[in-house]
Amino acid sequence: MYTINVKTRYRFRFYPTDAQAGELARVFGCCRYVYNWALRLRSDAWRTEQKRISYSDTSTMLTTLKQQEATTWLTEVSCVPTQQALRHLQTAFLNFWAKRGRYPSFKKKRNRQSAEYTRSAFKWDSINKNLVLSGLGRLDIRWSREFKSAPTTVTIIKEPSGRYYITLCLDEVFEKLPKTEKTVGVDLGVNRLATLSNGERIANPRYLGGNLSKLARLQRVLARRKKGSGRWQRQRVKIARLHEHVGNCRRDTLNKFTTDLVRRFDVIGIEDLNVRGMTANHCLARAINDVGMGMFRGMVDYKCERYGKTVKLVDRFFPSSKLCSACGHVVESLPLDTREWDCPKCGAHHDRDENAAKNLNMAEGHSVTARGGEVRRQRASAPRRTLRRSVNQLGADCALVHD
Repeated sequence: MYTINVKTRYRFRFYPTDAQAGELARVFGCCRYVYNWALRLRSDAWRTEQKRISYSDTSTMLTTLKQQEATTWLTEVSCVPTQQALRHLQTAFLNFWAKRGRYPSFKKKRNRQSAEYTRSAFKWDSINKNLVLSGLGRLDIRWSREFKSAPTTVTIIKEPSGRYYITLCLDEVFEKLPKTEKTVGVDLGVNRLATLSNGERIANPRYLGGNLSKLARLQRVLARRKKGSGRWQRQRVKIARLHEHVGNCRRDTLNKFTTDLVRRFDVIGIEDLNVRGMTANHCLARAINDVGMGMFRGMVDYKCERYGKTVKLVDRFFPSSKLCSACGHVVESLPLDTREWDCPKCGAHHDRDENAAKNLNMAEGHSVTARGGEVRRQRASAPRRTLRRSVNQLGADCALVHD
């Protein structure tokens, strides 16, 4: 059995004592202050002087900042989490410059809080599974899954709901799943969670839609509370816990669905969707986010890489819905409310989503770079006539197969 070494993250529930919770509040506050201080410093330098401040510059300035009388409290906690906050800011800027993310934003006290510790700031006992962090001592962690490697970094997270989690960065060895010699195309949707090219249909559980009435009731109560009061804070936590419950249910469903796909099929064809652009439509944004299309894409990517399977990403401009999977004819228009249609050339009757899934399974010439295997890349600036010629060629191939 072939194995592969993959860097992965495992998340566990963490139950701090009162003293640890107080110390973590100070650590979170220091990390948040250093992150926001460095972000303001770099933003002002570029806005006023067109000058870029690097990570090494902010690291040197942080040493000077800790020596100032007004900010000596930064020295009361471990220096590792504050240093890691600067590294995370540098990563955020790199993602922004590479157009992989938006411009870094300031961290807020009521949002998710995190602090990262490297190997110099914790001790790991693999025999007794004891984790001791600098300034916190031994942690009470619920070990819900097994792992063999030693963690390289430890991240403590406090969700807006008030629950604490710990994330371990590990170098785990996974056994590749046996080959099944099967391929599948997956078309994500709103009415149905997914439609497979073999005819399977996965229902959309609509976790957020089923809790909208409860969420509205809780938010009405929050609106009547005085902002900042104790009752307002407790009501805010109730809303945060409902959102966390919805997210956990969605993540659990997608985990089970993607794991089943990876076990059954060797090649999984999906469309390279522009989820951010799709959510710009205010009429469909909530329904699209409730499906979790971006989360599905990320899960398929890392699971295929982990278990030796292949992801085939199809270019988002490929007409998967309008292309007849039987003869290759492309209809001129196909409104969203048209869920079934008949091909005007060959007369084949198609379910819109199932037809798209079949085309995604066969669209070899429109693949872009994906993780988990070698696939061909479609040039972003390809001429329209080249795309039309390739679609016609695909239609001819489909006709030959059916003949």
